[in-house]
Amino acid sequence: MTHGILSDILDYANRANPYPLYEELRKTPVFHDGSGPYVVSTYYEIQSLLHDPRLSSDSRNLAATAKDPLAGEAEEEAALPPSFLKLDPPEHDRLRRMTNRPFGPPHSPHRVDGMRGDLRAIVTGLIDDLGDPGQIDLVDQFAYPFPVTMICRLLGVPREDEPRFHVWADTLAASLDPDPDADPAERQRKTHDSRMELGMYLAGLIEERRKNPGDDMLSQLAAGHGQDESMSTMELLSTAALLLIAGHETTVNLITNGMLTLLRNPDVLERLRREPTIAAPLVEELLRFEPPVQLLPQRTPLVDIEVRGVTIPKGSSMWLILASGNRDPQRFENPDRFDPDRRDVQHLGLGSGIHSCFGAPLARLEAQLALTELARRLHNPRLLEDPPPYRQNAVLRGPRHLRIACDEVRA
Repeated sequence: MTHGILSDILDYANRANPYPLYEELRKTPVFHDGSGPYVVSTYYEIQSLLHDPRLSSDSRNLAATAKDPLAGEAEEEAALPPSFLKLDPPEHDRLRRMTNRPFGPPHSPHRVDGMRGDLRAIVTGLIDDLGDPGQIDLVDQFAYPFPVTMICRLLGVPREDEPRFHVWADTLAASLDPDPDADPAERQRKTHDSRMELGMYLAGLIEERRKNPGDDMLSQLAAGHGQDESMSTMELLSTAALLLIAGHETTVNLITNGMLTLLRNPDVLERLRREPTIAAPLVEELLRFEPPVQLLPQRTPLVDIEVRGVTIPKGSSMWLILASGNRDPQRFENPDRFDPDRRDVQHLGLGSGIHSCFGAPLARLEAQLALTELARRLHNPRLLEDPPPYRQNAVLRGPRHLRIACDEVRA
């Protein structure tokens, strides 16, 4: 194996199909080129590490000498404290527990299921507005606006302010995607301005919700539950920004990768149209086959650890290649085959362990409803270009545009 394989994974030329590179990588389950990160690519090792308390998600534990080509790719505004995604216990557990209280069981068991009506209405409205059936961009016209609208409803953003949220979300999403043609200073200024505007808006909304609480998630987060179970305003801002950006990005890629996979497998697309009940297992197989998050960078051991006979020193940078683990033939039979009838789909597509995807129940429901309705309403859909142009980002992998045509958009 050449030392250039990590460069190849990051190389945009391989974005449309990184899976042959992952297959090569799995021949060395713990790969290290002598200077960069330690890269783990096999299923059982990744699964074990995701549950290993000796592995930290807090970049402050990285040794100063650790080299990582992805360092800083998704940096948060320094003015905000790290979100719980980038913290370890006990701080992680406290913030995640408080965030989950208004979102899921046991305190809010019906929150996600209660959104079905809203979700259906948003999906229906977006499909109604697709316009010319011969020229549809499913990313710009559907997959991007859908989840950010839903997150606005979840947080309790007034309807009249939703367009402003879309602008901020678009700018912040672009900041996660390297653009070799853009002016770095101008790009940084736009990102900084959007973060500041979003932060000021959310701070005002939090203050308003503290005075006049509703039944939305932001109101319940702002109210807290006693002195030990309340977030500071800065923690609230960081958490709200995390829900907006992380929740948005994952779902956009899941829907877009999903529709691309279905268009490449027209028999499965037709089956989904006839049998909408297969949507749930189909989305699970999509999360294995084309996960929206390809890898988890910047994990670091708090002590020296041994993985498959390789000692990884304390403070080193590690990458866990989730998408490679999902196609590990030691774990999945015929792993490069898309099979919605696959019986055992314990994939890594939404992570695992304490940092498993917080918004997974909502992302799953959004993808199930979106793909089912697209399959039902688009008559004879087909790709206008394959492969489509991909986003630059190697971590959050998905098409930047998905241009399709269909004979008609059914009512």
